[in-house]
Order: sequence, then structure tokens, then C-alpha cells
Amino acid sequence: MKLTKSDTTLCEKDALQDMLDSEKNLMALYATALYEGSGKNVRKNFSDNLMGVAENQYTLFQQMSARGYYETPPAKKDMIDKANDTFKKQQSSLKTTKQAANK
Repeated sequence: MKLTKSDTTLCEKDALQDMLDSEKNLMALYATALYEGSGKNVRKNFSDNLMGVAENQYTLFQQMSARGYYETPPAKKDMIDKANDTFKKQQSSLKTTKQAANK
């Protein structure tokens, strides 16, 4: 069965979502390449590419949000406080572990 253009055309929302998903996947790949890279120049290139893709991803997110395709509810204060507490506990644990290792 041969597909025609009308069979494969995406609506605006689906096209933007597809592009956003692609940018997110690229970010993950560049992040992996960045921390796996062994040369300074290679790591710099991966870092630059990662930041470029992050900008593209944010632009797509803004476009989707402006059109009502991507809604982000505001974070509740208790959720923010809980995340901060979790981070502080992990940070403290890492400091303790590091101090113990240096003794």
C-alpha cells in the first residue's frame, strides 16, 4: 500500500510535539556524548551542540505553550519545599561521604 501526502500529514500540534520530542532525544544523546567524551575539543563541541538543542527545545516549548498545546501548571509551594529538602539531604549526604573518604 502506497501512502500519499495526505495520509502522512501531521496537524500543527502533532508536528510541534514531534519536533519537541526529537529535540529532547537529541539533548539526551548530546548529554551522553558529553560525559562520555574524552577529548577537550570533542567535549566542547558536544557542549555547544547541547546548548543549541536546548535553545531549540525551549523555543518549541514556548510555541506549544502559546498555542495551548503544552500546559504547565504552576508548582505548589509544598512541592517546591519538598524538592528543596530532598536536594539538601542529598547534598549533605554527599558531603559526609566525601569527608569520610578523605580521612
